[in-house]
Amino acid sequence: MGVSGPNSDLVNFTEYISKNLALYELSNDGLKLSTHAQANFARGELARALRKGPYQVNILLGGYDESVKSGGSLYFCDYLASLQKVNYGCQGYASNFCLSIMDKEWKEGMTEEEAIKTVENCIAELHERFLIAQKDFIIKVIDKDGVRVVKYGQDPADN
Repeated sequence: MGVSGPNSDLVNFTEYISKNLALYELSNDGLKLSTHAQANFARGELARALRKGPYQVNILLGGYDESVKSGGSLYFCDYLASLQKVNYGCQGYASNFCLSIMDKEWKEGMTEEEAIKTVENCIAELHERFLIAQKDFIIKVIDKDGVRVVKYGQDPADN
């Protein structure tokens, strides 16, 4: 789960969601929710909070499910609890630069190497055009073996 927003909302919401997903697994004999179910649970909690004390968070939630034809799925949920299944995504100011690159380079059935190259192109564009000099990025892959770090910046502590 990638989340952006004010730090207090970001930490509170992600901890609340992760702890409730873990509680569900413990309460149901180790049964894990699918990525689709996790995304809908997060959306429901965000919608419920919208009427009380809203969280100002945007979420990218990805996962790998054997039941899904392609294996992987990615969901985008904004702070108003609008949920969409997407093929690619980014959020925040970086989306002004990266969404057009992803739109141009994404294709059905991309290999891992092609996807990493697309992300590297996005990072190169941010280095060239973005006002803030963010020099270190971490690229992670989610697949049937779990989550792993593929590349990281100059600081090995980032992984």
